[in-house]
Order: sequence, then structure tokens, then C-alpha cells
Amino acid sequence: MSQGIIKEEILRDDLKYYFMSPCEKYRARRQLPWKLGVQILKIVMITSQLILFGLNNQLVVSYKEENAMTFKNLFLKDYSGVDEEDYSVALYSQQAVYDSLFYVLDQYRQLGRLSVGPISYAEEDGKLLPLVICKEYYKRGNVEPSDDAYDIDAQLEKGQWTRGYLNHLGIDFLLTLACFPFRLVDIKITFQLKGINLQTVRSHELPDCYVFFVTITFDNQCHSGKIKIFLDIDALSSACKNWMISGTAQKNTHYLLVFDGFVILVCLTSAVLCTRSIVLAVKLLQRFSRFFRENYNHKVCETDQKEFLNGWYVLVIVSDAMAIVGSILKMEIQAKSLTSYDVCSIFLGTSTLMVWVGVIRYLGYFQKYNVLILTMKTAFPKVIRFCCCAGMIYLGYTFCGWIVLGPYHEKFEGLSRVAESLFSLVNGDDMYTTFAQLKDKNSLVWLFSRVYLYSFISLFIYMVLSLFIALITDAYDTIKVLTHTFAGLSISAPSKQNST
Repeated sequence: MSQGIIKEEILRDDLKYYFMSPCEKYRARRQLPWKLGVQILKIVMITSQLILFGLNNQLVVSYKEENAMTFKNLFLKDYSGVDEEDYSVALYSQQAVYDSLFYVLDQYRQLGRLSVGPISYAEEDGKLLPLVICKEYYKRGNVEPSDDAYDIDAQLEKGQWTRGYLNHLGIDFLLTLACFPFRLVDIKITFQLKGINLQTVRSHELPDCYVFFVTITFDNQCHSGKIKIFLDIDALSSACKNWMISGTAQKNTHYLLVFDGFVILVCLTSAVLCTRSIVLAVKLLQRFSRFFRENYNHKVCETDQKEFLNGWYVLVIVSDAMAIVGSILKMEIQAKSLTSYDVCSIFLGTSTLMVWVGVIRYLGYFQKYNVLILTMKTAFPKVIRFCCCAGMIYLGYTFCGWIVLGPYHEKFEGLSRVAESLFSLVNGDDMYTTFAQLKDKNSLVWLFSRVYLYSFISLFIYMVLSLFIALITDAYDTIKVLTHTFAGLSISAPSKQNST
């Protein structure tokens, strides 16, 4: 047997082996499917890590949300317990504004006797940090609505007053509010409080110490006679300086750190194995291209070249990288070095999503599941092109609805809200409420809204969605026919050989 034939047979075997499933590779050469085992182990570990982090994150989020509700009930006069749209309380008279300002200061001064939680004033170098009041107003102004006259200097000025928690609002501040009805833009009261999240003790974790940056805003930017009060908090967590826990609660942070370290090790192993497979695939493609060029004087087409480049390996490597970054951030959070829960959640959540999506690759080795995967792969380019065309119509309806119906319907007040409302209509949600909530103050706008909504619903539900489903159905039928055809050929080939 010549050397060329031997090389051809070796290349043929390598090509056949490359496109085998893990089980077929094990039966052919008795090589254990290490990548499959690592992927299964990684799925279990990353999912467990995500669940543990999610449970801990829920405690943090609930603690911040409940403290925000506590501060609103403590510092906002006549707070009903439920925010009105995007603000907490609305004021309509000067006396109500004065009373609310005094109420904030009185409650702040009596905080130690009012709060039922572990909340206290913030200190720096042994001194209490003061409460700060900042007022923003027009530099000069005179408004006479009865005479249809006004004289306003649009330049804004700021005034700031600092008071300790035992001091009361001075008469000097009240005198500066003489310009209140016309010139006042907003008043901001800022202060810092400290708290300890004790609920983590039940989870056998060390409690975190928090600094709450509280801002209470009296917003008069609309100058409509309605002042909106907002209360916003920014929470910063850190490790407590002096702590001692006795009883059954024990610190188990080091066990979680070891677990996270093992997750990083598994992800590194998975990334190395997938990178090795990509390198071997590239080398195999080079061998195949060289053989094809030397023996047949032809270049391998791009479609065949793409078969060697497995996109699933790229997906796995990206998910491994995100899992490693997320695990490092999680370890830093557990060590109280970082507080970026949101960033860590994005990395861990996205990596877990990609890991579970990667399972589809192994389902593709089974014929019945492979039909669905091939359908998605075949229909995807057509669906993307179709969505681009339909998106142009969708954007047109979005801008039109925002500019025409925005002043009359709460679901059309902003571009993002319009897009969300239209998407819910496409899925058949809130149809009646969308029609019914339109304010019937302008007959022309009311008539336009009916034409707008009926045309959008009819166009997207009866035409766009139907065409969208037809694209996927057509791809499924095509793949199904090809699958049965190839299955028939594979069955008939052995029967012909047996007959001969």
C-alpha cells in the first residue's frame, strides 16, 4: 500500500472521528469523553453557585427595600405606604411644605427613639455627620398671572444650610423661602445613616454593616402648584469592624470561597479543553484543505470549512470566561472587598444561561431533538431578516403613538413604555385596558387612537405573527423531509450491499 493511500485513510479516519458524538467516539477508540464529563460537572456546580448567590442576594435586596420603606414612613409626613406613580407624597400648600420640612428634621432628631431597627446616625472621626439642606431657586423673578406678566432671571442659585441632628431649622432658612411660590425649583435634604443587616446570621453568614445615603427632594420644577416629594437611598455595604457571634451561628464563608475556587478550576479546565478542540479542528481543516488541493486541485468551499469551526466551543469558552469573572466577584463580595451585587449577578446569570444553552449541542446527537435544532438553525437567518423589516413598522408605530397619545394615555408617556405596551398588545395582553384608559378629552385624538390601535393589532397579530410562524413552519417541514430522505438512503444502502 502506497504512502499516499495510507495518509488518505488516516485523514479519513480522523475526519470520521471528529464528527462523531461523544458516545460514538468512546465506542470507536475507548477514549473517555472528558469534555462531556466536565460540562456536566460544570452545569451542576455553576447552577448550585447561582442558587446560593441568589438566596444571599435576595436577603440584601429585601433589606435595602425594607429600609427604604422604613425611611419613607419615618421621614415623610402623611405618607400612605404606597408611592403615587414615581413620587411618594404630593404637597399643595405652603403650610404643607413648611410642616413637611419641620417633620423631616423632627423625625431625624428623634431617630434613636423612633426606629425599631438597628439604625443610627453616621459618624466620621468620632463626630456626627450633619444633615444638609440645599435649596435651588431662580436668581430673580416676579410673576403676575392676573396681568399675564412675568419677569424671570433663568439663572439658578443655590443656598445650603448645615445643621447637626440636635439643631432645628433656623428662622434664616424660613426667611429665604419668601420667594417660595414663584422662584423655588427644589429643596434637597441629605443625611447619612448606618445600619446592620442582622438577618444573615440565620444563614450562618457574618452580618454586613451599611451606610445609607438618604436624599429627600421637594420637587417644584413644574411650578404647577403641586410639589412632589421623593425619597431616594443609596446603600453601601462593608465589613463590620468590631463583631462577635456566639451561639449556633458560625462563619461558613471559607467553605463558599473554596467552592467558588473549585468552580473557577472547573471552568478553566473546560475552557482549555474547548480551546484545544478548536486548535485541533483548525489543524484538521488545514490537512483536509491541503489534501484536497494536492489530489483534486480544488479549494474547499466555505460551507465545508464552516463545518470544522464549532460555534458551541466558542459559546462554552465565553460562558467559562463570564463564570470565572463572576466567581471572582462573588469571592470578593463574600470577603467584603466589593459590593457590586448587580455586576456579579449579570456575569453569573449570563454564564448560567449560556451553560444551559450549550446542553442543546449534546441533544443534537439524537435524531428527534436534532430536527428541532436544525429547524432553529435554518430558520434563524430568515427570522432575523423578517424581524428587521417588521421592526421598521414597529418603530414607526412607537414614535407615532408616543407623540400623539402620550399626553392622553399613561402607557404612551415615554418611548420605552410605548414599545413595551405595543409588545404586550402583540401578545394579546391588556387589550381592553389599553382601549379603555384613553382619556376622552379630545374627540380627534380619541378617533385617531382607535384607528391606530385597530390597525396595529390587525397588522401585527394577523399578518406579521402569521408570517413569522410560517417561516419557522416552512423550515421545519424542509428539515423533516430531508431527514426522512437521508434516513431512507441510509437504510437502503446496507440492503443493496446485502443483496449483492
